[in-house]
Order: sequence, then C-alpha cells, then structure tokens
Amino acid sequence: MPSNGIPEIATAQGEVQRYCQRLDGLLLYGSAFQTSAGKAFKALLEALQTGDAALSLRGYAAWFQALAETGGSWGTYLLHQIAYAENPFTTQAQRWDDGDLPPALVAAAAHDLDQLQALYQLSGAQVAEWVQAIARLPGPPVAWSITKDSSLSPPLPLSTETAWAEAVAALAAHYRRCGAGLFAQYRAFSWRDGALWGIAEPDPIRLDQLTAYEHPRRQLVQNTLALLKGYPALNVLLYGSRGSGKSSLVKALVNEYAPLGLRLVEVAKGDLQALPEIVADLRSRPQKFIIFVDDLSFEEDDDTFKALKVVLEGSTTARPANVVVYATSNRRHLVREFFSDRPRPSDQDDVQAWDTMQEKLSFSDRFGLTLTFEPADQPTYLTIVRHLAQQASLPLTDEELTARALQWATRHNGRSGRAARQFVDWLTAELGLTAEP
Repeated sequence: MPSNGIPEIATAQGEVQRYCQRLDGLLLYGSAFQTSAGKAFKALLEALQTGDAALSLRGYAAWFQALAETGGSWGTYLLHQIAYAENPFTTQAQRWDDGDLPPALVAAAAHDLDQLQALYQLSGAQVAEWVQAIARLPGPPVAWSITKDSSLSPPLPLSTETAWAEAVAALAAHYRRCGAGLFAQYRAFSWRDGALWGIAEPDPIRLDQLTAYEHPRRQLVQNTLALLKGYPALNVLLYGSRGSGKSSLVKALVNEYAPLGLRLVEVAKGDLQALPEIVADLRSRPQKFIIFVDDLSFEEDDDTFKALKVVLEGSTTARPANVVVYATSNRRHLVREFFSDRPRPSDQDDVQAWDTMQEKLSFSDRFGLTLTFEPADQPTYLTIVRHLAQQASLPLTDEELTARALQWATRHNGRSGRAARQFVDWLTAELGLTAEP
C-alpha cells in the first residue's frame, strides 16, 4: 500500500485475476455462481479487471445488495451452494459408496473444493479494498458483514481449520444421507408449470398435534415407515367426512419424517396427466416420496383418472419402490356415478355396460389401503378440542371449554377436527385480545 493509504491498482488487479481463475476453473460447482449473488460476484470481478472505476462501483453495489438480500455472509452463501448443488458428483454420491465413484469425479470434486475454500475465506473487507484501489477512493466502501449468521442444518463436514479437498469422502456421505439439490433444500413440493417447485414454508402441523382417529393414523404411519425402511408400501386412499384431518395427517407425516428422507409432492387434480412424468423423475432419487392428491374425485367424462390408474397399477415399467400415492377424498367411489349410468336392457350404446360401470366403481379399489375417517360425534369432537386447547394453554375450565365448544359447533361448521381447530384459534385470539391493556 502506498504512502497515501490507497492500495496499489496493479496489486489489486493481480489478486482479482487469481480469484477469477479460481472461479473460471470450477469443474462441477459452477452453478454456485448462477444465482443473483453469484452472478453479481462474478460481474464484480470482471469489472475490477477492466479497471473502470464507475463499473467497479456499480458492480460492488450490486454484490453488496445481493448478499444483503440473502441475509447471510458470503461464506454462508457458498456453504449453501455446496450443500444444495446438483451436479454429477452430488448425484452419484447419493447412489454409490466412495469406492464406486469414478476417480476422475472424486478428483474434480477435490479440485473444486480447494477453489471454493479460497473463495470462502475471501472477506468483504478485502473486496472493499480492491474497489478502493480501482476506483481511487480515499477510503474503502462499506463492507458487508453481519453479527449473527445463519447456519446449515445439518452442517456440512467442512472446517475452516482443514483443507476442504481432503473432505470429499465426508461430503459424499453427507449427500447420501441428506440428499442434494432441491430435495435437500425442501421437504415439500408442488407441481406447477411442468416442474417441481420447493415450498419454503409448508404447513407446520405435527403428529402430536393430532388426536382421535387412532386406527387410521396408526395404519398410515406404519405404511409410511415401511416406505422409509425399504419394505413394500401401499398406495393409500384416505376417505371420510370433510374436516376430519385427512390432509393434515399426510402433511404431518412429512414434517415428522423429513430427517429420514421423506418428501411430499403435492399434485393438483388438474395436473394428474403429468403423474407418469413426475414418477419417472422421482424414481432415480434416493429420497422416499409421497405424491399427495387432495380432495380427489372425477366426473363421469373425466379421463385424467387414467394417468393416476397407470401410476397406481404400473405399466410395462416397474413401479418405483420409493414412491407412493396418498389421496384424500370425500367420496368412497371416486368416479361420480348417476342412476342413469346403470345399464338397462334397452341400452344399445355400450355392449359391455356393466363392465364400464364396474370400472368406475372399482377405481378406488386400486389403492392398496383405504382408511376411513368417520364423521366426528360429540365425544370425538370434544376430545380434539381439549387436545388443541391444552397445546394452546388456554386458561379455561373443562366445563367452560366444553360449553363454548358445543356452542361453536352449533353456530358454525358442525362437529369436525377442522371446526375444533377454528374454535381454538378463535378462542386463543379472543383471550389474547381481552388480556391486552
């Protein structure tokens, strides 16, 4: 640094060039620089290399803003990119043991980890000094830093005290255990516009928040554990009255068993034609998947059930062992039927009319397991209310809670798990507002 306190331009550009070479030399993890923060960093390095002051200042501002939007440090950003990268190494590491991975792939991963560790150790203050030198500023611009950084869960097996290139085997084991790409980052997905989209904030419902309907819940948990542990698992139809907690139970399973590799893919009825495509993508993944179809039913002229039929029964392609379908419905027979559908001796249009009707009626039988959720009677409804009220720590006597719960059911949506939840939510807010000064 010269006597005027401004770093040497040549020195700064030389350091920038070395980091550009590290970035350009990435063989597998280049996707880390395809996000807004990554692209901004790459553009900043290119601007600094040109020596253009205005371009460098604008590039620094864009990188600073991109990091601020992530809410984390530069180092944490890179760790997230490594954890959720999807490339040939992360994909094959999930399927094979270390000794089965191609040596060239392992060497490429070690090479990239060495480059990424150098980029990880690059501080915001150092980048600010480069900008100061190139733009000939009297002092460096504000460097991005935060006092409390976010952390990965589970953490990556990468330490600042050891060489990352030596941690390839440990990182491969991490990918085998936790997955990679979107399936490591999210536990729940929806199918939209021909692609899977991660759900950043899925319904947080947990199994211990649910009560009543013990038998169907126990059977569904058993079937899900069979899927996770590699035993044959059945496709399941959850049939019953509205508000009985069928959808909540499925969502709670994913929140409970996501650490064991369980993922949920919600598919709307209108997208059922895409089911074969979705299943084809999921079959090669190491995670276990529930394809969730909520409120399933079909009109008589609806052909979308044929796509679901292929997934339930299989085709010439073997059914994937890591995918099951859980569907909820208020109808026991999923295809709507009219009395006029039933064949009469005078019918001349369909020679095998009885066969056609039986195909409609038997569609629900293609699910290996049908779980029935009966309408909630008064004791069941009150059991659910008491369970939710206890979790919410409501300061009411049992007599007062019972009286108000029955009054709510009479005036609103009847007796159901959904009505119980709505009642407790309303009561929680009411008591909270009353207690405020």
